Amino acid sequence: MLFGVCSLCLIGKFMKQKIMILLAAFLSSQICVTLAQTVARQQLSSTSEVFIKSGVENIFGILSKPVTTEVRQPVAIIAHGFNGTHLFGKNYFERFNRMGYQCYAFDFPCGSVNSRSNNNTMGMSVIDEQQHLEAVVRHFQSQPDVDASRIVLIGESQGGLVAALVAANASMNIHRLILVFPALCIPDNWNERYKQIADIPDTTRLWNVPLSRRFFTELRYMSPLDIIGRYEGPVLIIHGDADTVVPVNYSRRAAEVYGDVHLIVLHGEGHGFKPQGFERSLDEIENFLIDK
Repeated sequence: MLFGVCSLCLIGKFMKQKIMILLAAFLSSQICVTLAQTVARQQLSSTSEVFIKSGVENIFGILSKPVTTEVRQPVAIIAHGFNGTHLFGKNYFERFNRMGYQCYAFDFPCGSVNSRSNNNTMGMSVIDEQQHLEAVVRHFQSQPDVDASRIVLIGESQGGLVAALVAANASMNIHRLILVFPALCIPDNWNERYKQIADIPDTTRLWNVPLSRRFFTELRYMSPLDIIGRYEGPVLIIHGDADTVVPVNYSRRAAEVYGDVHLIVLHGEGHGFKPQGFERSLDEIENFLIDK
C-alpha cells in the first residue's frame, strides 16, 4: 500500500513538473512573439522630433514615417483638443503608417498646461491655433518626401473645430478632413455663459486651466457652421451619441453643411472613445481613406 502511495506521489510530482515546463515554454513563446511584433513595428516605421516655426512660436511635434520605397508619401496631421498634447495623436501612428502615411502629432502653442511648444494657456486662442495648424500644413507641403496633394487633417474636439476652419481655407488645399467629436459648440457655449463682452473676466478657469479674456472675446462673432461648409473635399465625422461635452447634434448639423460627408455615430461612446470605440474609429478612417 505504501509503495502505491509513493508511486502516486512520484507520478503527481512528475506531472506537475511537466505542466510547469510546458507553461514556461508557452510563456517564453508568447514573449518571443511579442518581441518579434514590436521589432517588426519598429522596422516598419521611424519616429523623430520635428519643430516647425509659426510666427514667434516654435511648434513641437513627433513625426512617424513608414519605411517605404515611395519617394513621396501622403501625410496625416493630427490636431489635439483642449488641454491635450501630441500624445493623443500617437495613437494613430501605427494604423496610418501601415497605410503608407506619414503621421505628425504636435502640441499647439498655449494649447495645454503640458504643451512642449508653449505651456502658457493664458495665450490660448482658437484663431491662433488655426494659424499654427496652417503653418504645419505649409511646412509639410514644402517637404520633398511628401505628396503635397494628399494632406489629411484629423481634429479631435477643439482640434476638430480648428481643423474644420483650416480646411475651409481653400488655399490650404486639404485632401481629406476627419473630425472626431469636433467641438463646434465652443462659440455657442461661451457666448451663452458670457452674454455680454463686459461679463467676461480677465481670467477664466476651465477644468483648472487658466484662460484669458481674449479667448472668449474672439468667439463672439464666430459661427463655425457658416464657415466650415466652404470646404468642398470629402469629410468624415465620427461622434459618440453619449457625448455630454459636445452634443452629437452639432456633428449632425455639420453633416448638413458639407457637400461630401460621411457621419458615423458610435453608440454609447462619449467625449473620448473607449478602446473598442477607438478601434472602430480607426477602421472607419481607414475605409474612408481607401475609398477616396
